[in-house]
Amino acid sequence: MSENPYQKLQVLESETNPLNRQDRLKAITGPLLFWYREHARDLPWRREPTPYAVWISEIMLQQTRVEAVRPYFIRFMDALPDVRALSLVPDDRLLKLWEGLGYYNRARNLKRTAQIVVNEYGGCLPDTKEELQKLPGIGSYTAGAVASIAYGKPEPAVDGNVLRVLSRVLGSREDVTRQAVRRKMEEDLAAAMPKENCGAFNQGLFEVGATICVPNGAPHCAECPLRSLCLAARDGLIGEIPYKAPKKPRRVVERTILLIRSGDLVAIRKRPERGLLASMYEFPGLEGKYSRAGALAAAEALYCDSDEVSEEPMPQIRSIIAVPDAVHVFTHIEWHMTGYILEADAIPSCCLAVRQRELAERYALPSAFEGYRKLIIGES
Repeated sequence: MSENPYQKLQVLESETNPLNRQDRLKAITGPLLFWYREHARDLPWRREPTPYAVWISEIMLQQTRVEAVRPYFIRFMDALPDVRALSLVPDDRLLKLWEGLGYYNRARNLKRTAQIVVNEYGGCLPDTKEELQKLPGIGSYTAGAVASIAYGKPEPAVDGNVLRVLSRVLGSREDVTRQAVRRKMEEDLAAAMPKENCGAFNQGLFEVGATICVPNGAPHCAECPLRSLCLAARDGLIGEIPYKAPKKPRRVVERTILLIRSGDLVAIRKRPERGLLASMYEFPGLEGKYSRAGALAAAEALYCDSDEVSEEPMPQIRSIIAVPDAVHVFTHIEWHMTGYILEADAIPSCCLAVRQRELAERYALPSAFEGYRKLIIGES
């Protein structure tokens, strides 16, 4: 095996003089910065790392892969190039720009924060981690990323990727899902990270975690700039670290989805303002798994769910067809969905009647309904 080129930049240790935790963290700086200069991916938010661009990208990257975020980021920045534009965007437009990224409260918090920044900070995001964390949707990690990358402040930014890398480097068996463990790692990293090039330092850790010490599958240890400092690699503990306590099983919720169509019109409605997928549009749905007859009766009941009095005969449902079941996984629950397409004379007045093309161009539907959206408008 060829020599790891970053070995020469690392602080070596002996069995008689091992590095302590703090010195080990300090020792990663040289090889990490050298490696990052050579291997940093060309990402759109890195080309001009303004506070706004860094903030938007970091919120988008939460629980979403980099390659998936790239087109969303470009589209979002084209539509809303600065804080003021974001503060003024209509909610439906914002959610449409966010459609597909999930966790829609993140988008709502972006707008709330933009409004606060415009009104209280003159349109510029604050430059300290402490002030950034006062804003909606900005936690310790995002605040550290903005402060270090955009403003050059030596603040740690510890996410899941960084926890994995540092837990392995330190040989730590502590449960990385515990907030106390994350806070301790932040404190130790804050004391060890360089005062200069701190943005590159944090991004180097992100990059190692995303491309070398990967979240799924075996890490590429032979290519890692931190290999000779990594206690997990040295002691054969890669498969055991990071340690995560077993998760509680997700709660399964049965739902029935009614895809009501009348000519070119489709029925959708808005979810409640609070709770899961708050204020998002959805196809009419029911709690529980309904048979074909039960779904038909429930759909017919929607035409009676109105305060309007009309002498016109009640619209008829002409056909009902079962479609394949679907499953959507949220963080703590799973939706197991049964669906039916119903052809009707009209859309129920308690729902919003939208044209099929508007489902793609105007109204944001959560990804839970993406398969049904494609079915009802005939997309492959």
